[in-house]
Amino acid sequence: MTTDIASVSLPDGERIPKLGQGTWEMGEHPARRAAELAALRCGIDLGMTLIDTAEMYGDGATESLVGEALVGLRDQVFLVSKVYPHNASRQGVVAACEQSLKRLKTDWLDLYLLHWRGSVPLAETVEAFETLRSAGKIRHWGVSNFDTDDMEELVATPGGKACATNQILYNVARRGSEFDLLPWLAARKMPAMAYSPVDHARLPKRSPLNDIADARGVSVFQVALAWVLQKPGVFAIPKAGRIEHVRDNHRASQLQLDVRELAAIDTYFTPPRSKRPLEML
Repeated sequence: MTTDIASVSLPDGERIPKLGQGTWEMGEHPARRAAELAALRCGIDLGMTLIDTAEMYGDGATESLVGEALVGLRDQVFLVSKVYPHNASRQGVVAACEQSLKRLKTDWLDLYLLHWRGSVPLAETVEAFETLRSAGKIRHWGVSNFDTDDMEELVATPGGKACATNQILYNVARRGSEFDLLPWLAARKMPAMAYSPVDHARLPKRSPLNDIADARGVSVFQVALAWVLQKPGVFAIPKAGRIEHVRDNHRASQLQLDVRELAAIDTYFTPPRSKRPLEML
């Protein structure tokens, strides 16, 4: 297995890969299943051993795909899944986790996230997460799509300081979190997990990314992914349903943008100068 991917630390010091594998929209089309299974296994072989999924994806079909891909490989992987907000009560979290574990064909999750904030009080969800952790069903827990005020409320909740990460929409075109949320997380040694790190393939048709890509002999998407991966305290989970795409993502992790290239990107995709509400997909 290749091990040349940089890592980032969780608050307790555990190191995880800076580049993982997302699975949103995978497992939903039978004709693509063999290619998606091969892609996930290829990613593991290349050192992209963090895999993120959710009970929401394909109404469980994606978790089932991941479970199949991990047969014989589970101990090599840092496995992440997410619970729906409407399942985030004391009993609901536990029941949802059990169903995820069944679909994933595993006895434990390495990280379990609240997918986004709902109406259930955070104290209930945290209590349920801690119950699962005490039972050995999960090793860490965290949240997703939480803005700074949500994080403040979370850590003020009993047990809330145990949060390991916040999964957010973050990429070169969506940088609002740099103003306050990312510094807030960094001050607490809590890494951010960047989903849709190439903006779901909706980057501008022409930008400095194109110039850098042309000069480097790589794709625009590889440049955009490399940009995210160079950010301290951030790890990324791009989706790739084909082996060729997985290998492209891996090559992006080896691409180091220089000061001039980073400045050109900042000129076009300007950093935020004021607070912006956290974006979601």
